[in-house]
Amino acid sequence: MRESNMLNLVKIMPKDIASYLSSLGCEKGGVRIMQQKAQIEFFFIKDLKTPAALILKQEALSLGAEVALPKEAILGIKKVDAILIITRNLLPILIQKCKQQPFDLKQLAMQLQRHIHTPIFSAQIMGVINLTPDSFYLQSRCNTQEAIERIYQFIDEGADIIDIGAASSRPGSAWLEEEEELERVREVFYAIKSENIAAKVALSVDTYSPKVAELALESGFSILNDITALRHSRMVQIAVATQCKVILMHMQNNPKNMQDCPHYDNVLEEVDAFFADKIQSLNAEGITNLILDVGIGFGKSYEHNFSLIAHLSNFQAYRLPLLVGASRKSMIGAVYPSEPEERLPGSLILHAEALEHGASIIRCHDVKEHKQMLAIKQALRRV
Repeated sequence: MRESNMLNLVKIMPKDIASYLSSLGCEKGGVRIMQQKAQIEFFFIKDLKTPAALILKQEALSLGAEVALPKEAILGIKKVDAILIITRNLLPILIQKCKQQPFDLKQLAMQLQRHIHTPIFSAQIMGVINLTPDSFYLQSRCNTQEAIERIYQFIDEGADIIDIGAASSRPGSAWLEEEEELERVREVFYAIKSENIAAKVALSVDTYSPKVAELALESGFSILNDITALRHSRMVQIAVATQCKVILMHMQNNPKNMQDCPHYDNVLEEVDAFFADKIQSLNAEGITNLILDVGIGFGKSYEHNFSLIAHLSNFQAYRLPLLVGASRKSMIGAVYPSEPEERLPGSLILHAEALEHGASIIRCHDVKEHKQMLAIKQALRRV
């Protein structure tokens, strides 16, 4: 055969660089170094003192990185916003340089440090079971017998966690009386305990009620999913006493009014500030086994929801598992008019995107379909 004179060119995606470098026969250490050079990080820095911003730019340029500043930075105004653009391998070097500098740069170094070597958590699928007569998704509503059957169905389909709740938190819903919630869950929790279901799958209780939380944890549950972020002091005491995992979710206002024109000056900054404050206060109480949930649909417009999913990697700096639950929610209908029963495709693509940006737990109504999505996504990463 005649030799071709064609030069083959293949564009490599950043996530694939390590496998291509390995195919060249590069040593493992070299692969790691070059992979970091191929990954560019972008950081938005708000309200940086102007002298600090100018020093930061000088230090970044000396490394081959960049800091974008507004033109007002040279006019002597007190503070400016900035964008740091840097490859991952240079970030530790810049951090060390910032630690030696005055103004805000020591504090900036500490914040940048959080974004280095963030852990990778195995992806898990959490199936949702609602013991409510008014959940927004009709097919997720269960009575006692249906709930037990669905638990075993989810186990067969490969659920890693099953989240069970009896108090609806759909937009417009009111807080449920504790005794009524207890009445809804009692038989299901009894069956879970008597059949030792906790030995087969991790169980999460979706409740803001201390009595329900106590009953669940006594029945074998190991995760407390409280949409109020342990607002009730008794919930804090229960979490401390049992050392259970706690899902820390952001919600603006409460279910009754949370979707009445939700507003944020910057949703990413405000959710981040909420996590920082709550993590610090709960850690001080001895509660450290946390999972973070940005609260899709809880006091957010559909634009807020999409922004949180697209920028989820920001919250990896806390080095905690990230949970996303966009399953069949109205943000899908806002983009493509549809009822909850028609939103499985939108749920899958949103959750696939969330996994791409750092989510490790996906809360959903459709376990089998999400396990298939996850298997295909993992197969693509192995190519």
